Amino acid sequence: MIKSFLVLFGSLLIGTITMAQSKDPLLEKNYSFSGASATKKSYHAIYQLDSNEPKVIEKALRNINNVLQDPRLQGKLQIELVAFAGGTEAYMKGSKYENELKALVAKGVIVAQCGNTLKERKISRDQLYDFIGIVPSANGELIIRQSEGWAIIKP
Repeated sequence: MIKSFLVLFGSLLIGTITMAQSKDPLLEKNYSFSGASATKKSYHAIYQLDSNEPKVIEKALRNINNVLQDPRLQGKLQIELVAFAGGTEAYMKGSKYENELKALVAKGVIVAQCGNTLKERKISRDQLYDFIGIVPSANGELIIRQSEGWAIIKP
């Protein structure tokens, strides 16, 4: 009997606390938040890919696809994916990412490779997929894009 009473009392107490929390105006305001408004005409982001870890590469590709689907940014977004160091492996012929990369290009994403990495690793351009652009240096590309107001994202 006492055990039943304690269970009932505990349930009522938890319910009361939950109701009190849900009536907190700050919690209600936070619950109704649906993200920042995209009030500018255009937005730009460059994703840097410098890892050959499949989870990192897949995360970068997934993040880009997700942002391209954000309804707030439709028709306002320019994306670039620049690879260097280990990230170069995603662009090499025979990698499992060819179709995903082509799909990004078809959506307007610039897909570029660091020329310095190619020289340092003695990789020729013909070892990469034939749709990959080349920039002189990925770091230079990141610096230029940042100075132009682009967001730099490292997955």
